[in-house]
Amino acid sequence: MKTALVTGATAGIGRSTALLLAKNGFRIIITGRRNERLQELKKEIEEKHKQSVFALNFDIRNREEVETAMAQLPTEWQNIDILVNNAGLAAGLKPIQTGLMADWEQMIDTNIKGLLYISQVVINKMIKNASGHIVNIGSTAGVQAYENGNVYCATKHAVHALSQSMRIDLLKQGIKVTEIRPGMVETEFSLVRFKGDAESAKKAYLGLVPLSPDDVAETILFAITRPPHVNINDLEITPTAQASSYYVFRQ
Repeated sequence: MKTALVTGATAGIGRSTALLLAKNGFRIIITGRRNERLQELKKEIEEKHKQSVFALNFDIRNREEVETAMAQLPTEWQNIDILVNNAGLAAGLKPIQTGLMADWEQMIDTNIKGLLYISQVVINKMIKNASGHIVNIGSTAGVQAYENGNVYCATKHAVHALSQSMRIDLLKQGIKVTEIRPGMVETEFSLVRFKGDAESAKKAYLGLVPLSPDDVAETILFAITRPPHVNINDLEITPTAQASSYYVFRQ
C-alpha cells in the first residue's frame, strides 16, 4: 500500500485530494496549520474510507516546524511514495506600487519556501527508496501574469521553474515530478485573498462554472496512477469558460 503526503489538507484542493486518495487505497499523511480541521479530516477519512491517516500540525512557512514534524513520523510512516505540494495562497490584489510587504512575505514564505522545506525532507526519503512522485500544485498564473497579480504570479512562476528543475535533478533517482496548474477553482482561495470579504470573493466566480476541488483531485489521482514508465510532466486544467489567466467568458 502506498503512502501519500498532502500539504494544506485542511481545505479546498488539499482536502479533496486526501479524501480521494484514501478512497482509492492510499494511506494518507495530512498536514496543515489548523489542527481542529486536520483532526476532523482524519476522522472523516478513517470512518468513510477505513484508511490509515497520520496528521501533522505545523506551519509550512517555518522550517524548524517542518523538520521537527517530519522527524516525528513513526517508522511505519517514513516511506512516502507521493508528495502533493498543495499548500499555497494569494494575499491581496493590489498593484505593485501599493502592495503590502506582509502579503508579499506571506506568499513567498508559503508558496516557495514552504514548498522547498517539505520537498527536501521528503525527496531525501524517496531517494533512499529510488522511487517516488512529487506533484506540485501551480497555477495558470505560473505562466501568465495578470493585472495586480504581481507577487502571487511570481511565486507560481517559481513553482513552475522548480517543477521543471526537480524533474531534471531527480531524473536519475527514479523520482517522478508533475506540475498541475489549475485555473479558477472555487475554494477558500478568493476568501483568503480578500481577507475574509465574502462578497468580493464571490464576484470572482460570477457568470461561470469554476472548477471544483474534486476536479483537481481527480487530475492528481490520474497523474499518480500512470504506469511506472509514464510521467505526466505538466498539466493545465481550467473551467470551460476560462481560456487563460485573463481570457474568461462570463454570462
